[in-house]
Amino acid sequence: MSMVFEGFPDRLPTVTIELLWDILTDRLDDATVNQLLWQGLGYQWDAASQTWSAPTNWQADYPEPPDFIESRPAIVKLTRSIAPPNKQLLKDYLGFKGYKVGELVPRKTRRATAVNWLLGHLNDRGLLPPNPPNPPDQTP
Repeated sequence: MSMVFEGFPDRLPTVTIELLWDILTDRLDDATVNQLLWQGLGYQWDAASQTWSAPTNWQADYPEPPDFIESRPAIVKLTRSIAPPNKQLLKDYLGFKGYKVGELVPRKTRRATAVNWLLGHLNDRGLLPPNPPNPPDQTP
């Protein structure tokens, strides 16, 4: 499974199941996670004017792309934008068992929300394979 977003050329990795696990296990940097979300939401950078173009439903609150990993209000808005049928994809499709109690920090839970949003984005476009992948061993 892969998805190429328009507006962000070759510098971003392709969204794959492995990449989603890299986000969950903190092997992908926050900046790249944010850029994948911006791209999926429809933010576009205009190099000529050096300005961002924001998607209509984000324009008022976030005319420039937010840092979803650092901003509680931005991640709450992202969470609310996940369609109800996609809310459990992180657990039901990807097989993510959650973080241990000692790992429950805002940064990690925001990364999990980012993955769930990306899964929903892929699902809405018919880009998730019909059979869920086998989750990797999640023991430390």
